[in-house]
Amino acid sequence: MKKTIKLAVVAALALGATSAFATNGSTLIGMGAKARGMAGTGIGMSHGAESALVNPALITSVKNTEISFGGTLFMPNVHVGLTGVGEAKSKADMNVIPEVSIASKVTDNFYAGIGIWGTAGMGTDYRDMLTANVGTMQMVTNLQIMQFGVPLAYKMDNFSVAVTPILQYGALDINYDMDANVSSGVNGAGVAQDLAFGYSVGLAYENSGLTVGAVYKSRIDMEYTGQLSGATQAFVDQGIFPLPMSDKLSTPAEIGVGASYAMGESTIAIDYKKIKWSDAEGYKDFKWDDQSVIAVGYEYKTDSFALRLGYNHASNPIKDAGAMTLAQFMAGGMNMTSFGGNAINMFNLLGFPAVVESHYAVGATFNISDVTSVDLAYTYAPETDQTLMTMPSMVSMSDMTTSVRHSQQGVSAQVNFAF
Repeated sequence: MKKTIKLAVVAALALGATSAFATNGSTLIGMGAKARGMAGTGIGMSHGAESALVNPALITSVKNTEISFGGTLFMPNVHVGLTGVGEAKSKADMNVIPEVSIASKVTDNFYAGIGIWGTAGMGTDYRDMLTANVGTMQMVTNLQIMQFGVPLAYKMDNFSVAVTPILQYGALDINYDMDANVSSGVNGAGVAQDLAFGYSVGLAYENSGLTVGAVYKSRIDMEYTGQLSGATQAFVDQGIFPLPMSDKLSTPAEIGVGASYAMGESTIAIDYKKIKWSDAEGYKDFKWDDQSVIAVGYEYKTDSFALRLGYNHASNPIKDAGAMTLAQFMAGGMNMTSFGGNAINMFNLLGFPAVVESHYAVGATFNISDVTSVDLAYTYAPETDQTLMTMPSMVSMSDMTTSVRHSQQGVSAQVNFAF
């Protein structure tokens, strides 16, 4: 029984590697320094070329051609703790996420662009020998998601409509050590990669300082051969799961609306969107709830500079997956499948602690010349914690809980050229 529980712990930890956590679940709160400086608002407010991924209908604000390139230094701070065992910190605490966007006015009515964006790029790193003593099994993981898109927009009077075909690249690598003292305990199939297509559709209407917008982003199904199925095989071998998990891990569909109102040099914006985790392959197997995201932002803009503030709040998609106590297990006939919910809880907290909810942002733009400007943004998500029942200890014959503490910081910088 002790070996059974240990294998379940290892498999759950390995599964934790399958997703990068990036703020609203595994998605960034905003693409581009302007949007991030306003906590992700941009569905109903144009940010020039960088609107291509937020709401492509709003690239119609560019006067001729605009180019933006930069990135985000993303710094999560994650600690996990197991009942009576100890606490460990993930060393995967710094990631660089790039972004390039181009938008151009082709005719009086037609606009086109191109862009490449990093939408996720993190993992976990528990290679420190000390972390092996608290159940991390020296797990090292890495997920990278990049999207390449071509926004195409048409504007007539005050109304704009657009579509962005998207090619998504993903790479996933999972490694963990079942027994830190035995070299044969190392598990890992190497990096798995995939390409898949998706799209986004945007609408916008502008009149007398008021802009309203709507956007839909399709689900994109990715498949990482041997990664999730290999990690979950231990669950199957020990009777916790009936079948291995599919190797599919989808980028979820999103639907959102937004509005902004400009009053002289000041603009107020608000966005609402729903992220459909419950319909996304992989995430739905681990019982994620759909996520409601609300973002509000403020911009003060002059001819030489702009200042921005924002707040973003997203509900926590991780809920109790139906864990069973040791007493319930003993009374229920010793059926190992009863611990399926416990293992899922362990995955969600140890492997993918997407529990942060509130995000605060500040940003600025400095116009260096009529052609060149620089954007800066800083985002902060204060620490949030969550505790759920996970795999029990058959040694001490007691229930076990797993706790996670998670906070985030991000610094974004971007250079723009308009000509």
